[in-house]
Amino acid sequence: MILASITIRILRILQFLVIARALCSWFPQVQRSAVGEFLYTVTEPMLAPCRSLLSSFQSGRGMMLDFSPVIVLLLLEFAERLVYALL
Repeated sequence: MILASITIRILRILQFLVIARALCSWFPQVQRSAVGEFLYTVTEPMLAPCRSLLSSFQSGRGMMLDFSPVIVLLLLEFAERLVYALL
């Protein structure tokens, strides 16, 4: 029960960090700050595989928007619901 609670908290923190990185991507001065570097370091291992998966599709190569945060958020939400279901 305690392990599930800790896991859910971590998943929610990761969701927050992904959203924060997506919002910070609109502001170049934030990307170059210590906060931006921290967000990049924490979230890039989750976003990079999704980004490469999207680029492998023909329709994903020329997209101007990066939809990898949306996919990561959906996966984190799925993981959170899976933890709730296992309780």
